[in-house]
Amino acid sequence: MTTAGLNLIAQALSIYDSDLRLAVCNRRFQEMFDLPDHLVQVGASFEETLRHMADRGEYGADHDIESAVKQRVDQALAFEPHYVERVRPNGQTISIEGSPLPQGGWVTVYTDITRAKRSEALLRARSEELTDQVLTHAEDLAATNRELAATITALEEAKRQLTEIEARTRLTTEMMPAHIAHVDHDGRYTYSNRRLSSVMPGRPQDILGMHITEALGASTFDRIEPHLNAAYEGKSPVFEFTENHSARRIRVAFTPDGIGGVYILSMDVTGETQARVALQQSRRRALAAQMTSGLAHDFSNLLTIILGMQSKLARMDLAPEAEDLVTATQSAARRGGRLLNRLADMTSSRTLRPQATDMHALLSDLKLLATPSLPQAVGLTVLDNMPDETLLLDAGILQDALLNLILNARDACGTTGQITISAHCIDQTWIEITATDTGPGFSGDALKHALNPFFTTKGGEGSGLGLPMVYDMTKLAGGDLQLANTLTGASVTLRLPYRAAPTTSGGLTLLVEDSEALRATFRDMLIELGHAVIEATTVDEATALTADIDDIALVLSDINLRGGGNGLDLLDRLVSSDLPCILMTSLPPDDPLHAAALARAPVLRKPFSAAQLAALIQPEATA
Repeated sequence: MTTAGLNLIAQALSIYDSDLRLAVCNRRFQEMFDLPDHLVQVGASFEETLRHMADRGEYGADHDIESAVKQRVDQALAFEPHYVERVRPNGQTISIEGSPLPQGGWVTVYTDITRAKRSEALLRARSEELTDQVLTHAEDLAATNRELAATITALEEAKRQLTEIEARTRLTTEMMPAHIAHVDHDGRYTYSNRRLSSVMPGRPQDILGMHITEALGASTFDRIEPHLNAAYEGKSPVFEFTENHSARRIRVAFTPDGIGGVYILSMDVTGETQARVALQQSRRRALAAQMTSGLAHDFSNLLTIILGMQSKLARMDLAPEAEDLVTATQSAARRGGRLLNRLADMTSSRTLRPQATDMHALLSDLKLLATPSLPQAVGLTVLDNMPDETLLLDAGILQDALLNLILNARDACGTTGQITISAHCIDQTWIEITATDTGPGFSGDALKHALNPFFTTKGGEGSGLGLPMVYDMTKLAGGDLQLANTLTGASVTLRLPYRAAPTTSGGLTLLVEDSEALRATFRDMLIELGHAVIEATTVDEATALTADIDDIALVLSDINLRGGGNGLDLLDRLVSSDLPCILMTSLPPDDPLHAAALARAPVLRKPFSAAQLAALIQPEATA
């Protein structure tokens, strides 16, 4: 509607942004200066437009083109209000009025005043002879002036409305937790809400006029290019990819604008992906437990019978060959029992219990625990590149998993070799721990099947459940595990979500719980831990308290709350305050709400003790 209105105006109009790129123009602008189509498209260069007009003699035949272009570009960059009149090579006289915009850039109105100038000339040259003509032209001039005044008023109102619309649109998009942008048919940004660097850390923030390859980097652009080409062809693809620099999971939607460009919506869905992975693994474990529980029960009974019968046979006076068979049968039956126990560990309802963990201490203890089990000629090196920040991890399960990897590496190395455990963080998004050895590496089958239960390359010595248990732990935490071969041996990489532990020195805690009895219990726990407590029963009450009280140091909230919201909604409202928050729930681990919460904050499973609550809270160093 705005474009249609601008096209009805007799004057030519153009709006350029602070980077001297065309934002808006009407049809009269193209007609007045006989511009080609590409110079009236959004994002067209002001300098290129000036050069085109100069080449056509717009500023005089004897004019130095580059000098004329540079002079006008410098004037435009200064954004000074101006009004000039000039005669064009075709004899037309125009007035040019420019006005800067608050957010940068300017609006320019071009008016054909040839008739008015002709009237002025006639008045001067023939005033004594052409009284009637002078009066007629004077009347025409007065009418023209009235029309011009009305048009200027309309233009000023259109400019005001355009400015308000642009300001509201930009404010709305800046508030979105996503990168919203537009690229033209050449892949250059004509709009961006300056959120690219928050979705993809390390990327530039001011990208207007920049080509998408330069803004995203070559490797990221290679991943999205097929989808962008599909959008240019009229499709609306939605896809996800893992960004190399920060290892974040990004969801992107491309929407054609209908005139050759593409709108872009990009969101960081790393937390959502971690929650989805954890939920899928919980469901797989529940299904595996259901399938194996009956079988394990019957198999255990059979093993008990076999061991009993073999014990009776062992007490009989048998030939030496028979005694060996009895011993071998007993050994096989006991191995079957151990296998059942490991199956129970993998399919049991055990859930991760993250607590504030010092990774430096965990890795140091790991070396002390693992070293005695290694042959004298097998070395163990732990490279600790973790930050000093305390993280939320299930230290027991993680340490068990790393010990499992070290023992596997020991078996691969044999009597001599080197095992290295390396730990570091990726952009406060992932914790990456890699175990490498100098053994023969993974075979082709092992790379494909080593994470499958019961696959082993150790023959009768292995159960085939070691790496699957590590994989299970990693997936339950919302992470991933990768196997690879290096130049010197094998490599196993664990990637776990990076979650900092809440830090508090006591102080004031906001307790959000809608059960009065439970609220009293949790209040006593917090007071015992040295916290003062204020209470709320709904998300709205909690939000109002955090807005009114500046001294709140910690939020402890139930997930299920009465009223119009839950604990996750409270996290959304507190995102700008950066308050540490702990959630609590009685929901089972495989509930989608529980899994979604685990990806965003520490979660305490009810019932819990004061010690379990305290384990999640890391005191400040000065406390």
